[in-house]
Amino acid sequence: MEKVAEILAETSAEAVEPRFRALTAGEVMEKAPGDVVTVADREAELIIARRLHDLLPLPVVGEEAVAADPMLARCLHTEPACWLVDPVDGTSNFIAGRPDFALMVSLVRDGRTVAAWIWQPMTRTSYAAELGSGAWRDGHRLVRTPAADLPEKWRGSVKRRFLTPHLFPGLATRIQAFGQVNQGRRAAGIEYPQIADGELEFLLYWRTLPWDHAPGSLLVTEAGGVSARLDGSPYRADPPGGEDGLLVASDPQTWEHTRAVLLGLHG
Repeated sequence: MEKVAEILAETSAEAVEPRFRALTAGEVMEKAPGDVVTVADREAELIIARRLHDLLPLPVVGEEAVAADPMLARCLHTEPACWLVDPVDGTSNFIAGRPDFALMVSLVRDGRTVAAWIWQPMTRTSYAAELGSGAWRDGHRLVRTPAADLPEKWRGSVKRRFLTPHLFPGLATRIQAFGQVNQGRRAAGIEYPQIADGELEFLLYWRTLPWDHAPGSLLVTEAGGVSARLDGSPYRADPPGGEDGLLVASDPQTWEHTRAVLLGLHG
């Protein structure tokens, strides 16, 4: 567990942090319409992938490698185990000079995330989780206490960019039942730790690319929270193009109540 955390911190120092607020125009590219990438993303992924493979020789499914060869993501289903890498989560923040970005790695076995690591360079904060063993922030065990009984005190994020409106009619009105609801920090590697740390009670995502959600989902569940599809099935690290919609919450009761409010099931 410690070795992977070292790989992320060292790669960040070598390939990512020196380019923060120092990117040139030629170092930012569009890999798909509306989807940008930087030289930092690509260089960091190459370094992380090489070092992970040296540590444990498994296929490496990296966000940027999948952008170049989408078939690579099938390893999540066809291989018994693989590494999953997001070299710079929150690339748009990184490009804009905002500090909300992270480097993330997961170890996936038979579609189930068994270990996860998140490194937040700007706060020098390291998160890790191991299936069945717990979650940690900078080596200290994380245990998420249940939310308060009053939903009007709950804080959450509803990520609306990819949300399908017809599935959530009246959502803008219903979320007023909660205390504070924002649209998130544009980086899963920042948002999931907010649940584990007790800063938020829930998160609603629609598009769920595996490199974005495998690390944080394990972190939250190992801290005592819930990360599940809207039908209640636990999150699994599936290739892109699979099921959409993911609700993350501090505890099972909060997850059930938040789901009912978001879907308009009360009353």
